[in-house]
Amino acid sequence: MDLWNALPATDPEFSERLIHFAFHEVVDEPGLELDPVVRHTAILAALLGCQGLEVFEHLALPRALDDGLSPVAVKEIVYQAVDYLGMGRVLPFLEAVNRVLTARGVDLPLPGQATTTLDNRLERGAQTQADIFGPQMLEAWKSGPVNRWLAANCFGDYYTRTGLSLPQREMITFCSLAAQGGCEPQLIGHAKGNLNLGNDQDFLMRVVCQCLPYIGYPRSLNAITCIQKAAQD
Repeated sequence: MDLWNALPATDPEFSERLIHFAFHEVVDEPGLELDPVVRHTAILAALLGCQGLEVFEHLALPRALDDGLSPVAVKEIVYQAVDYLGMGRVLPFLEAVNRVLTARGVDLPLPGQATTTLDNRLERGAQTQADIFGPQMLEAWKSGPVNRWLAANCFGDYYTRTGLSLPQREMITFCSLAAQGGCEPQLIGHAKGNLNLGNDQDFLMRVVCQCLPYIGYPRSLNAITCIQKAAQD
């Protein structure tokens, strides 16, 4: 029996309040509701950011799949996190996804989602950056190797993939950054990117609130502040 299923027996009072808050009070709060698939997408990205591996594998991922999040979308959430969290923190989550999907009878590998090649990833990545953040990003890659890698690898290799829309990818990036903490300048930038793509301030506030039980109050409050700063610019 995993820790989550053991909690009602070992920690009944804690379990009662945790379940009530995370799965009822927050989810059903008037004005903060999200479509279940959107909520699960945000929560999985946030758990990657805060390194909540056990909750990800044994609780959040099964619930997400049961509620209709596709295996392709799950994989894309994990793949994209590599550029924001690093492979050292993401690979254990990819292994967890593979375990859960295999146990459910899903054949691996899943259908490919890449739309770029090693020859055009830089060009396509720079264009994607411009689509999100503005035309000034078309030339940003020329300012040094890290910015070139950012365009080619982060945006050219991952943001251009199918399986998730561009607004969905900006949302999961926002969630991963908010959950890991210490990335407030980047969080403000990606809050602006979300706003540019139609993920408005109200939507981002809902996303943060639905992630709060998984990432805690300090990082949630910091994320709210970053949303407000982005909306003011």
